[in-house]
Amino acid sequence: MRKILPALLVATALGLTACAEKELYGGLSEREANEMVAVLQNANVSASKSSKDGKVWALKTRAEQFSSAVAVLHDQGYPRDKFESLGEVFKKEGFVSSPMEQRSRLMYGLSQELSQTISSIDGVVQARVHIAVPEADPLAEQQKPSSASVFIRHNPDVDLSGQVGSIKALVTNSIEGLPYDKVTVVMFPAKPVMAATPVSPIKSFTMPAIAILAAIGGVGAYVVSRTSRFRPRRKLRTLAEPTGPAA
Repeated sequence: MRKILPALLVATALGLTACAEKELYGGLSEREANEMVAVLQNANVSASKSSKDGKVWALKTRAEQFSSAVAVLHDQGYPRDKFESLGEVFKKEGFVSSPMEQRSRLMYGLSQELSQTISSIDGVVQARVHIAVPEADPLAEQQKPSSASVFIRHNPDVDLSGQVGSIKALVTNSIEGLPYDKVTVVMFPAKPVMAATPVSPIKSFTMPAIAILAAIGGVGAYVVSRTSRFRPRRKLRTLAEPTGPAA
């Protein structure tokens, strides 16, 4: 028991210290985790990453900065959207797909891949591509043309207006029969990152300091109590006890 109690007190202190951080997001790649840590630190928000296997990473921040961290990451488009490739969309399954289902999958797969490609352009925070391909009507004299809309949310410090033509050409050449003038690109600036108020060092270390002091005080009290049990007690003289030879 003498060795267990101090260990429990120290473990409690370490546990309280760890509670000062909360996990923001998990299941991240190392590259994305590094980018998110950089974004938060540039906004004066504490951030750190951790991993158990070196493949999947988690992002953490201090508990008092949790809401600020979520807001900053959201404004910068993090965590990034996950897109599916055509290979994933058309993965082999046990059932035979109908022509309509195959066509819908093709449009969805093209939209996903184009969205991912545009999202990789420097300055783009978020991108979406919506494709409309009307079904061919064999009785119609003139077929309705296909169309596409591109939504882009970009960094307010980056001017992408000169890239509109290249983006339209990219989408046009990726979809068969899509006219260049039927591609619409709309851009919106993302909310600028506002630097958070730095947490004072005193407030930052309040909980860990309290936990450590509590552990030290508990260990000290335990040691004093154990020492006093084995200390020999001195006999006190009472008033009735004679102090010298009787007269």
